[in-house]
Amino acid sequence: MQLVWRRIQESLEKHRRAALISVIRVDGSAPREVGARMVVQQDAGFFGTIGGGRLEYETLAVAETALSAETPVASVRVWPLGPNLGQCCGGSVTTLVETFDAGDLDRVRGLAAAEEAGPFVSISRMTAQGRVAREILDGDVDTAEDGEAAVKQRFVERFGEARKTVLLFGAGHVGRAVVLALSQLPFSVRWIDTREDHFPDYVPANVTPVRTDAPEREIDAAPRGAFAVIMTHSHPLDYSIAAAALRRADLGFVGLIGSATKRARFASQAKNLGISEQQIARLVCPIGLPDIRDKEPGVIAAGVAAQLLIERERDSRPPSPLE
Repeated sequence: MQLVWRRIQESLEKHRRAALISVIRVDGSAPREVGARMVVQQDAGFFGTIGGGRLEYETLAVAETALSAETPVASVRVWPLGPNLGQCCGGSVTTLVETFDAGDLDRVRGLAAAEEAGPFVSISRMTAQGRVAREILDGDVDTAEDGEAAVKQRFVERFGEARKTVLLFGAGHVGRAVVLALSQLPFSVRWIDTREDHFPDYVPANVTPVRTDAPEREIDAAPRGAFAVIMTHSHPLDYSIAAAALRRADLGFVGLIGSATKRARFASQAKNLGISEQQIARLVCPIGLPDIRDKEPGVIAAGVAAQLLIERERDSRPPSPLE
């Protein structure tokens, strides 16, 4: 769930009560990570998942019982997955279940506004009144604090999602399929094309259409670490955008639709433009997963989406001591 507090706000406005289930610690193998959450509405279903199975079933029962109480409450519980729940993961999960009523609406609205402004970190603790107090931090904290803190009823929480920026050049059939494939994934897409009236009337919420005569300028303005996926209607334009992207050493993935032959032709031209062998080596062409050979736009898009998720995971992974 990307906007937890907005969902809680909406639930309070419609139903006057809401519960939040949060995974605040994981030891060993578990179905979801720290930060997995569910919002539960009284007699109106739930949103999100903490991994399904018996763990989710039992935790939902705790939340539904808490929602029936007269006043909001919060509780922390450790769930050994193997012995108690019969789940083969074998680890244990610590959950926080808390409920809210109309009296919490102003506080929830403040947290929703903070979440919509961007990812944030809070130091959270259980109060003597059995509620959760959250202090939003200006910066980040050492992730090593997370596990110890959960035992002491003081823990680190992270809300919102840092979306990786993807510059998608080209609004043709494959470009449209890629936009749909990325619509539910943790990316913020700038969808760029030089042609008038080539974007559909509707685009997903995480997509911004950009019509421009100078798409290379989008490369110049891109944030550090952004991904570039190039699939325009013109090979010369593809090459120009790819050259601009490779000149920026601080960009992440740079992918070009095409074949090995197209890549070889680009490499030849790029050398004449003064682009080094090291820079050219960063270019991924063809794009997508190599074991998927189907050329249908939707299939290509699925491979590209999987490839971008792999690259995003690689970018967010801390280096090992041997690296």
